[in-house]
Amino acid sequence: MRPNGAAIRYIRRAQMLSLRSLSEQTGLDRGYLSRLERGHIRRAGDNNVLAIAAAMRVPLSAITHEEMT
Repeated sequence: MRPNGAAIRYIRRAQMLSLRSLSEQTGLDRGYLSRLERGHIRRAGDNNVLAIAAAMRVPLSAITHEEMT
């Protein structure tokens, strides 16, 4: 999947969720999440993106560049 790092960061901050908290909820490394938000990771595993969406309680389409068909 192609994550939208800017959207992830925006939503996370709007929810007043720290990287540490998101890391704890998803089981993903804080450094990985930070690189994802900054756009350094252009393709992410489906399970990782799904975990982020679930933790932030948003639809997958809110945090990806994927087109819905």
